Amino acid sequence: MMDASLIREHLEVVGSDGKHVGRVDHVVGTEIELTKLDLGSGLKHHMIPLSWVDHVDDDAVHLSMTQEDAKAGWREKH
Repeated sequence: MMDASLIREHLEVVGSDGKHVGRVDHVVGTEIELTKLDLGSGLKHHMIPLSWVDHVDDDAVHLSMTQEDAKAGWREKH
């Protein structure tokens, strides 16, 4: 499993196609909460599982799926 300590607040989250998915708000257990103040997230908090993360570098959290697949599978926080 991915080392969640590498995921920092405000890092961009991008799909495997390089397209913007959102920005990290924080890590909650085994999920990343995306900030709601981002047009990519539709101005709502969304949760994505850490298992979707392929790797993290200095600039972004890179997912193992495309932007479209991530947005189809993310969970809206209530």
